[in-house]
Amino acid sequence: MPVIRPLPPELINQIAAGEVIERPSSVVKELVENSLDAGASRIEVDIEQGGARLIRVRDDGGGIAPDELPLAVASHATSKIGSFDDLEHVASMGFRGEALASVSSVARFALTSRQREADAAFRIEVDGGRLQAARPAQHPAGTSVEVRDLFYNVPARKKFMRAERTEFAHIDDLLKSLALARGSVEFRLSHNGKPVRIWKAARDAQAQLARVAEVLGEDFPAQSLRVDHAAAGMRLSGWVGLPTASRSQADQQYFYVNGRLVRDRVVAHAVRQAYADVLFHGRHPAFVLYLELDPAGVDVNVHPAKHEVRFREQRLVHDFLFRTLHEALSQTRAGQVESHAQDDDGRLHMSTAASASAPGLPAIARMSSWPARAEQNRLALGVRDEPLADYAALLGEPPRAMPAAVAMPAAEEGEAPPLGYAIAQLKSIYVLAENAQGLVLVDMHAAHERITYEKLKAGRSGSNLRSQLLLVPLNLAVSAKEAAAAEEHADALADWGLELSRSGPSGVVVRRIPALLEGADVTRLTRDVLAELAQHGSSRRLQELENELLSTMACHGSVRAGRRLTLPEMNALLREMEATERSGQCNHGRPTWTQLSLSELDRLFMRGR
Repeated sequence: MPVIRPLPPELINQIAAGEVIERPSSVVKELVENSLDAGASRIEVDIEQGGARLIRVRDDGGGIAPDELPLAVASHATSKIGSFDDLEHVASMGFRGEALASVSSVARFALTSRQREADAAFRIEVDGGRLQAARPAQHPAGTSVEVRDLFYNVPARKKFMRAERTEFAHIDDLLKSLALARGSVEFRLSHNGKPVRIWKAARDAQAQLARVAEVLGEDFPAQSLRVDHAAAGMRLSGWVGLPTASRSQADQQYFYVNGRLVRDRVVAHAVRQAYADVLFHGRHPAFVLYLELDPAGVDVNVHPAKHEVRFREQRLVHDFLFRTLHEALSQTRAGQVESHAQDDDGRLHMSTAASASAPGLPAIARMSSWPARAEQNRLALGVRDEPLADYAALLGEPPRAMPAAVAMPAAEEGEAPPLGYAIAQLKSIYVLAENAQGLVLVDMHAAHERITYEKLKAGRSGSNLRSQLLLVPLNLAVSAKEAAAAEEHADALADWGLELSRSGPSGVVVRRIPALLEGADVTRLTRDVLAELAQHGSSRRLQELENELLSTMACHGSVRAGRRLTLPEMNALLREMEATERSGQCNHGRPTWTQLSLSELDRLFMRGR
């Protein structure tokens, strides 16, 4: 019969290492986070052979007292928490106290440290879990940790390590995420003796944005929106990529909670919903976002490697994230040119650049021959003033005067609008316009579809939705949690036109559905709504499905490709685009317009060469 016996400390630490140390980058993460907790302003990471041969992390932090060095590599010994109350308000990156003990049990380990006020440094070494006595050493104020021959005494783990290039790539990605988290800290990374990355400390918001550009690419600042909003005891700041700058994979998504990079379903869901109306199917946004909230409102002690967190008020956090990002993205009107300026307080903000002619560029707005030339272009392309319903009628509005004249005004009469003035229609699909920067091309159907869609949504939100009584009430078996959610949120669901009542511990009855959703799969709709209510405390499935139907209606109600528009109608379309939220993309996330500047056109024709 098996005998129950305590495990030896070395084996305990190796088991813990299996949870914490997945690969060399896991070691780097633990060591760099310790340096950050020590108040370091400069961190150097030296790697050899992808981390298999050497991982060295040096910092200029507070250092460790000589008599505490053995405790630094002991299991569950830490200076970061001392009580359960501290655990409820964790503000440090690490707090479990098992990282160094785990690392030192599966590698040849050395730690050298000197406190700022101390006269000398001291060094300890651990070989496979066997600690040697501390001895004096030469070292500046701060700490160095060396990890050599990782997994040398655990061959099974070493077999799972990948190629040198792959392991170093993971380390590089990790340092990028940490550099974004702590802009005020200088990071240096070298591999096999060669410098790879140097991130100088960012002293202001402009320098922080430059660091973001180093990590996400130099085009990211110009293709992103600055977010900085506080409410309900939380603050969300950072940058979100424009929908038109989406990516094929989610490889540039950095979300930090109180400085800690996390992966969280609540966060992912809120971001996905915020982009739902503007992102093309299968595409992923890029973003760098920082959420700050009371440490007591988030549990960081749910994953050994601290990758995941749990919010105590999940619904509140979800709604705050969604509303903040949704509002930011709603400002992406066609014609906006984002520029990042710096306020007096150092914060960045997005502004819309004026469309006036810039110094040194041809003054397009002053071309007095514009009306005649536009008419010639129209005739050359076969555009005729055919009888066509007024543009306002296309939008379902009463007839009104066109907001724009055909001719472009002179510069002294005022600046040209962002999308300029129409000059022609190409193949009855695209509107060509001239603005201060150069040439604007608009997909007229996609643009009008977004305008119509936004008008339909606005009209729907202005009053409660009409509901339709089912001829035969629908009985559904659901989970007990979902039945409870139906009972708790019955009033809110009724406002959406969906009338549910609990019929037992695990059952609901559906009596009414929104009239707009006639013909929808009621069973699937109800299950989706209750599943989201049970998980997130709120449901956007009804709104999503309604928006899909509204999008279909908007598509059929919009001006179609192949229709000839007059110049006043084209100009009216441009003005509506400038005034409509999210008009930079159609309902499916495709761009509605693009700009070709004069310099780009000059390059096409090799002018000035």
